[in-house]
Amino acid sequence: MIQWFPGHMAKAKREIRERLRLVDVVYELLDARIPAASRNPLLGDLLKNKPRLVLLMKADLADPSQSQLWKRAFEKEGAMALEVDAAGGFRREEIIRSTLEILKPKLEKARERGLRARALRAMVVGIPNVGKSTLINRLARRKATRVADRPGVTRAQQWIRISGELELLDTPGVLWPKFDDEATGMHLALTGAIRDEILESERLGEYLLDFLKKHYPERLAERYGVGLEWGNAEIVEKIARDRGFFQSDQAEKAYDALLTDFRKNRLGRITLDRFNGEEK
Repeated sequence: MIQWFPGHMAKAKREIRERLRLVDVVYELLDARIPAASRNPLLGDLLKNKPRLVLLMKADLADPSQSQLWKRAFEKEGAMALEVDAAGGFRREEIIRSTLEILKPKLEKARERGLRARALRAMVVGIPNVGKSTLINRLARRKATRVADRPGVTRAQQWIRISGELELLDTPGVLWPKFDDEATGMHLALTGAIRDEILESERLGEYLLDFLKKHYPERLAERYGVGLEWGNAEIVEKIARDRGFFQSDQAEKAYDALLTDFRKNRLGRITLDRFNGEEK
């Protein structure tokens, strides 16, 4: 069991609850590589029946066949879902168009009552390092928020005008108090939602090697020249040898290299949360 609940996250949860009444729709950002692990159960309880657009972030890093399965699963739940590559082919107009479609019944009701139109308000929620700031900056077409490749950068809520018809409320990333499922904690750590100090690289590396052997053995062969018959210790030793790591900490450095390769997409597009009709 992994426990990690900094004080600023408890505060963020309270503020999200208080501000929900001010928004028309919620953008729920999930990491496309871990759609189940990155879906915060605390947010589900908070958001309840608020209209929601699910955005599968970092879709360019995820296995496209898995992303399609997850997208259809969210749509079966009644939520509209989009795959988003915030770094490359960004879908700004489609996100705005989808927001208007979700809120069409509310907008029509307001027109029937003769209410004056105002900018729609969307709240952006998600776990740390899922890509909230990058999304907002691309939607706003300016540097409206700080961006960093580590969790915990956004600490305060802020309103950002996207267009004449849309405003966003940015919120800090929120994790839940503990992960009873080991796979959830591992997947969050592997994708950078949890700071690297929380779990040692050897433990993460061993988990990743076992996962790759089961689901993407060809990626290990392509990147490191190893086969399924290789043990994890042999693979680590080869990585260390190929990288020129000969010090006493060569295994640790080899595990770090493996994790870096995964996070930098050098192993190809990989989805950790496998969809087979059930989450993970």
